[in-house]
Amino acid sequence: MTISSALRRAASSLVLILLVALAIRVAYLWHRQSITPHFALASVSFLYEPGNIAYSLATGSGFSSPFRAPTGPTAWEAPIYPLLLSFIFRLFGTYTFAAYIAAVSFNILCSVLVCVPLYYTGTIVSGRGAGLLAAWLWAIFPNAFVIPTDWIWDTCLSALLVATILWATVAIHNSRRWRDWIGYGLLWGFALMTNPTLLSVLLVLLIWFAYGAFRQHREPSQALIRRLALSVVVISACCVPWSVRNYAVFHSFIPFRSVLGLQLWLGNNDAYKDHFPGQLHPLDNSAERARYVELGEVAYMHEKLELALGWIVSHPRREAQLSIQRFVAIWAGTTSPWKYFRAPDSPLIRYVLVSNILAALGALAGIVILFVRRNPFAIPVSSFPGVFPFAFYLSQALLRYRLPIDPVVMLLCAVATGAALRAQWKSVRET
Repeated sequence: MTISSALRRAASSLVLILLVALAIRVAYLWHRQSITPHFALASVSFLYEPGNIAYSLATGSGFSSPFRAPTGPTAWEAPIYPLLLSFIFRLFGTYTFAAYIAAVSFNILCSVLVCVPLYYTGTIVSGRGAGLLAAWLWAIFPNAFVIPTDWIWDTCLSALLVATILWATVAIHNSRRWRDWIGYGLLWGFALMTNPTLLSVLLVLLIWFAYGAFRQHREPSQALIRRLALSVVVISACCVPWSVRNYAVFHSFIPFRSVLGLQLWLGNNDAYKDHFPGQLHPLDNSAERARYVELGEVAYMHEKLELALGWIVSHPRREAQLSIQRFVAIWAGTTSPWKYFRAPDSPLIRYVLVSNILAALGALAGIVILFVRRNPFAIPVSSFPGVFPFAFYLSQALLRYRLPIDPVVMLLCAVATGAALRAQWKSVRET
C-alpha cells in the first residue's frame, strides 16, 4: 500500500473523523480551563436562564426562576435542556467546577456525534465523498468546538438533533414502515421540546412530504399521507404535556415557551445599536426584573410584544437596517466583521470570522448547485439555512443561535466544494 492510498483510506474513516473532532474539542476545553479561574467557570457559566432554571429544579423549586432569584414558575425555556442540567447539578453539585466539566462534556459529545448523521446524510444527498467532507469540515469548524465550551446552552444538542432530523428526513421520505414515521415524530417532538425555533423548518418539511405524496399515484399517495399524519400526531403528543402544564400554571396557551415578546423587543427598540442589548434584559436590569415580577411572565411578555410590534411599524427604515445588520451577524459572526478582523491579536477570532464567511458563501453555492442539478433533497436541505435564521433577523443575532443549523451549512459547503473539484478535474483532463 502506497503512502497516498494509506492517507486516502485514513481520511475516509468515520472513526478517525470522530477522534479528530473529539481531540480538537477536548484541547480547546483544556485551554479554556487553563486560562480561566475555575470558580468563574463553575458559577458564571450557569448564570443564564437554562442554568438558573436547572438550579431551581435541582433544589426542589420546580421549573421556575430564570433570573437567579425566586420569581415563580416559568415557561421561559423549553423543558429538555434545563432538565438535563438539573440532573448534572444533582450528580456533581450546583455551581461547581465538576458540574461545569460535566455540562461541557455533554456539549462536546453532542458536537462530536454530529459527524455521524452528517456523514450518512451527505452520502444520501450527494455521494460518499460529500458525506466525508461534510464530517471533516464539521470536525474542524470553529463554531463547533468553541461554542460547546463557552456556552452552557442547548445549542450543541440542537445541532445533533438537526443533523439527525435531516438524516431521517432523506432516509425515510419514501418509507412504508409505520415505525419509521413514529420514530420520526418522536425525534421531532424531542427536538421541539429542546429548541422550539425549529418549528419553522418542520412546517416546510411537512409541506415537502405532502407535495411528494400528491405527486405519486393515488394509493401510495394516500398511504404516505396517513404515515405523515401519524408523525404529526406523535409530535403533538410529545408537546401536549408541556402545553398542559403551562396552561395549568399560567392559564394561558403556551405550547413551547413564553419568551417571544421579550426577544423581539430586545432587538427592536430605541436603545438597540449593533449588538445584543444585555443591559435591557431582566437578567441584568433590576427595573425590568421588577416589572417582570409585578406583571407576571405572561403579561410581561405580552407587553413587550406590543412594544416591539409598535416600534417596528413606526420605524420601518431603522427596522430594515437592523435586519440587515442581524443578517450579517448571523452569517459572519458579528455586525462588523472587517473591524473585528483587523482589531484583535487573537488568531482564533480571525479564524472564526473567516470560517463563518466562507461557510456562508459555501452554503449559498451548495444550495444553488442542489437546485440546478434538481437534487430530490434540495428543499429539505436548504430549508434549514433558508428558514431557521429568519426569527433572528427580526429579533437579535448571536453566533451561537446559528449553531443548530451549522451541520447543514457544512453539508452544503461539501456539496459546493465537491462540485468545484469535479469541475477543476474535468478542466484539467480536457486540457
